Amino acid sequence: MKIIVNGEKISLPQNSNIEDLILHLGYQNQRIAIEINESIIPKSSYSLALLKELDKIEVISAVGGG
Repeated sequence: MKIIVNGEKISLPQNSNIEDLILHLGYQNQRIAIEINESIIPKSSYSLALLKELDKIEVISAVGGG
């Protein structure tokens, strides 16, 4: 299936969830927020949130500083 992540099309297997996407993108163990079709998904729901064809996903990385 094809999805759009931060404006770029990528392919993932059918029935992938947000955890699968995070692994695919290499974001595990990083502080990020995920938005699917303009709705923020709580981290507790990552394994339950199944992705669908042409979902628009934004991955936002937390940046520390002072």
